[in-house]
Amino acid sequence: MTSTLTQLPFEYYSLPLCPPANGTIHYKPKNLGEILRGDRIVNTPYEVQMATPTNCRLLCNKPDTPVTWDGEQSGIVSERIQHSYYIHLLVDNLPCAMRYEMLDTGKPQYEHGYRLGFVEDDNVYINNHLRLILKYHTEDGVHFRVVGFEVETKSVSLSDLQFDGQTCKFPEKHKKQEVNSQGATHLQFTYEVDWEESKVRWASRWDTYLAMSDVQIHWFSIINSVIVVFFLSGILTMIIVRTLRRDIARYNKDDDLEEALEETGWKLVHGDVFRPPQYSKLFAAVIGTGIQIFCMSLITIFFAMLGMLSPASRGALMTAAIFLYVFSGLIAGYLSARLYRTLRGVQWKKAAFSTATLYPAVVFGSCFFLEFFYLGTAFVRCCSVHSDDISVVHMVWDFSSISLSGLLFWIP
Repeated sequence: MTSTLTQLPFEYYSLPLCPPANGTIHYKPKNLGEILRGDRIVNTPYEVQMATPTNCRLLCNKPDTPVTWDGEQSGIVSERIQHSYYIHLLVDNLPCAMRYEMLDTGKPQYEHGYRLGFVEDDNVYINNHLRLILKYHTEDGVHFRVVGFEVETKSVSLSDLQFDGQTCKFPEKHKKQEVNSQGATHLQFTYEVDWEESKVRWASRWDTYLAMSDVQIHWFSIINSVIVVFFLSGILTMIIVRTLRRDIARYNKDDDLEEALEETGWKLVHGDVFRPPQYSKLFAAVIGTGIQIFCMSLITIFFAMLGMLSPASRGALMTAAIFLYVFSGLIAGYLSARLYRTLRGVQWKKAAFSTATLYPAVVFGSCFFLEFFYLGTAFVRCCSVHSDDISVVHMVWDFSSISLSGLLFWIP
């Protein structure tokens, strides 16, 4: 469950939604990338059979026993809807998408997941009816493969639902299911399944998702960062230009020889370029860390361009980036060591430790700060990185990155 307005993901069952029929919740095993992304793939009560359509049916509970949320639960759901949270369902490792048409061109476009609900006239409504549109491809009419997964949502009031056993129906023009954030909410969850044959082959089923416009781009943050960078760069440029213009004007004056021989302004530091910096260990660590991150990013992008990091392998991109960062410690250790020796440094052990721990310390410190900031919230309880997962990452870093950086520091 993710949102375009906030960076906090939540687990599917962090909301009082319908549990599986047997009441047992199973979590899919995760790789390192999924752990750090906060992905929690879990089973749901939706029942789908290959190439078998299903008419409207009840998802959980009985027709005469609706799902009831108290005031606190309704408030949480209402808050998630107001923050534009999306739910991401999976079928055969294929994520769901919502289809809509562009107003200016009329071309179909897709967005990841489906909306939990919507807000109209200051009222909050939940999408409690799903139409699952599954597309399949077959060559011989016997073997089928899922090549597409779309979801259409509706908000149907409990008063408009009519049941016949576990099946249901509702009028075309129906009331919407409102979420009462100040009190109890009574509703039912329903769904239907439709199958459509598609000419898309199995190897091309991810093309639709790769062509999507990324709804997770936080344009405000990007524009704000760009403006701040340009603003600070402009201020710095103005200060440098004014300083140099004043100094050059002073040097061009026809003063006497004694004043001409006297160096002022920026000329006083022209010889300091050959002087070792005061904090040479920190300087070497920053340079080595930057090169390490650059090599990791370059190699990761190269393999992604070759198609070796498939989107079907969830977390593969981040997992590859982490291991490439660890093994790039060889390059960082060597270049940082060469620079530190050039600066006539003698404390190579401390410099090696600084190179290996500078960037990870900033990352771990930021993560612990965020964990502390959101301590006690549902985010930490369900989707934050657990202590055992942090221990695994820490062990990989301890026995690989630090060792490789220290080895290359010792070799030169």
